[in-house]
Amino acid sequence: MPSVETGSAGFLTASSPVRLQFAQKAFIVAAGRLLLVRKAASDPFHPGRWEVPGGRLEVEDDLDLDDHIRREVWEEVGLKVDPGPPFHLWQWFMADRSPAAREGLIRVVAAARRCHPLTFDVGFGNRDESDHLDGCAWVPLHELGAYELIPSLRPVMRAFLRLPC
Repeated sequence: MPSVETGSAGFLTASSPVRLQFAQKAFIVAAGRLLLVRKAASDPFHPGRWEVPGGRLEVEDDLDLDDHIRREVWEEVGLKVDPGPPFHLWQWFMADRSPAAREGLIRVVAAARRCHPLTFDVGFGNRDESDHLDGCAWVPLHELGAYELIPSLRPVMRAFLRLPC
């Protein structure tokens, strides 16, 4: 095994460039229900599957992590939230589809946060088409197992359901 001093590339960086991004996901709970959003048929990765609102940090614009999650929730579902502390960290890899990338990957490191809604009327007026969302539902916690989640969210959902109420 090469030493750290040799500067050898890891298995992912040896084969293709990897960009790092940070994301947050909001687990918004009200009256025993969790807000889920559905990916549209146009979503390139998980069409028709469910997840929670949130997204990737915009490095130049999101100076505060609380403001970042507030912005993502406002843009995707039109709610104002009070963000709580993170309860789970995870990562996933995805193809880098930016014009400058050839065959690169994006490594997304994400934090899940339980959020308290300050407003309750969901609206899609602020949504960007690149979010690829076409619906949402306030789902009773005991019914979450019936929803087909995006794969990377499944262990996060299990961690969420283990949290004290």
